[in-house]
Amino acid sequence: MNPEILPKILSDTFQSTIKTVQHTALAGDASNRTYFRLKWQQNGKDRQAIFMEMAENESAKSSDEAGSDTAATIQELPFINIQKHLSACKIPVPEIYLYDAPHACILLEDLGDLTLAEVLGKPPYTSSELETYYQKALEALVTMQIEATPPQGKPSLAHLRRFDSSLFQWEFDHFLEYGIEARQGKTISADKKSAIQSIFSEISGDLAALPQVFTHRDYHSRNLMIDKTPDGFKIGIIDFQDALMGPPQYDLASLLRDSYIELPEDTIDHFLGYYCDQFEARSGKTIDRKGFQTHFDLMSIQRNLKAAGRFVFIDQVKHKDHLLPFVSPTLFKVERTLLKHARLKPLYALLAPDVPEFQHR
Repeated sequence: MNPEILPKILSDTFQSTIKTVQHTALAGDASNRTYFRLKWQQNGKDRQAIFMEMAENESAKSSDEAGSDTAATIQELPFINIQKHLSACKIPVPEIYLYDAPHACILLEDLGDLTLAEVLGKPPYTSSELETYYQKALEALVTMQIEATPPQGKPSLAHLRRFDSSLFQWEFDHFLEYGIEARQGKTISADKKSAIQSIFSEISGDLAALPQVFTHRDYHSRNLMIDKTPDGFKIGIIDFQDALMGPPQYDLASLLRDSYIELPEDTIDHFLGYYCDQFEARSGKTIDRKGFQTHFDLMSIQRNLKAAGRFVFIDQVKHKDHLLPFVSPTLFKVERTLLKHARLKPLYALLAPDVPEFQHR
């Protein structure tokens, strides 16, 4: 970023003369983008915003994640396209002040730097406070699933791509490639890999057959911003550019079996019940609780395995090791969930020799 261009960008954007701009680099995510917090004076008032600089040659449809080619007809940056849709649905996402394609930058509303992960990573907090934070996050998820699932006129990019069995399988294979082979420095035998992939394929088919809703794809505690107010707090949602259509359990698993937060199983069950109550009350639909729980567990396994493999990929391919400490906690979650279901014991037995976290028993 060239700091000298900032006063002009802000002056043009807000139609006000701005001469001095302070900028502070922010810790980025797993992408190749860079972020800065800008602060300036405008008409005697303190203002601030987030300046997002995209990676060199970042294309309109580029993503670190696999996706469907059916969305190729939309030639618009996914972040911009999906923000427009979510904003139209009154979902609390940051406002876009400016998208400057020639300079490959976006000027965004600043939702602060306090995430749900940071709030819950700094005890003490009461059980009542924990309940309130998760209730708000679950309510926001239900709102997004109900309000953002129907297109607002022209379908967004998220409506043109979906979690099908091949995408679920890709995420499973991502774990085998990075969560086992790259991490352990060895190759899984062809016969064993085939046996594992056969079970993964069966799970992928089950999950792909579920009803689908708007899916954030990364709805976890680090992407939920907390804005504390005199009356409590508000939640803002970020990092939504990979959204697509998928089972409601996907984002729910991302939140309740989050790689960054440890929740007891009975607490997860409690919040799962709260989600179902909220969804039924607001949608008018009835949820088969037992079936929903089973598919939530399957989705948790799929989601957590993919996340563990992703963390290793980010280290070995992008040379960013900040997520490696979360590989083991994520895999311990997978182990607990696998052992809950007799049907999944064969998968556990196949994975255990190559996953150190499964070898402590």
